[in-house]
Amino acid sequence: MEPRDPRESRAIAADLVARFVVGALFALLSYNLLADFARTQRITGLLLLVSESLVVVLTILRRRARIVDRSVPAAIVTALSLVGPALLRPAQGPGLVPDLVTAVASAIGLIVIIAGKMTLGRSFGIAPANRGVVVAGPYAFVRHPIYFGYLITHLAFACAHPTPWNVLILVMTDAALIIRALYEERVLARDDIYQTYCRRVAWHVVPGVF
Repeated sequence: MEPRDPRESRAIAADLVARFVVGALFALLSYNLLADFARTQRITGLLLLVSESLVVVLTILRRRARIVDRSVPAAIVTALSLVGPALLRPAQGPGLVPDLVTAVASAIGLIVIIAGKMTLGRSFGIAPANRGVVVAGPYAFVRHPIYFGYLITHLAFACAHPTPWNVLILVMTDAALIIRALYEERVLARDDIYQTYCRRVAWHVVPGVF
């Protein structure tokens, strides 16, 4: 049997590490948000948990990437965007607005996230990469609908649990998400299909804004 290419071995190892980290972060987030729900019955955090569960499932099922950005800056922003939600802490006091309002906003964000992830299917990934260009569903309106949905759910969570720590974490996480989106576009820009897609869909993350 021919020896395996060292680059392929490193890619496989990195993929396994990424799957383990995603699972561990999801377990931590699950513990915090389920404990808060058991104590307060507030569902805003629970909706965030539902959206994150899809990350675990699709990370396991994803296909191998054609091109992956393995640069240090891309790894840093990817890590920040992944770690952030697991560091959120439910607040003890009341939110800035009624829980029903934040729950509805979270549900809207969740619908956008689920639609984006289900449309991606096995093309979903963590690191900036080309696993196949997807232009259907919510991608017909914005290039990164999943990140748009996250911005909505994160804003709802900040309103429901308005502590300085949560606000700091979410600002860091969402800034990393936006930068991560631009890194993903840099990888995909090498694909002729994606170039044509970008000429048709101008908005990066927030329709009508950015």
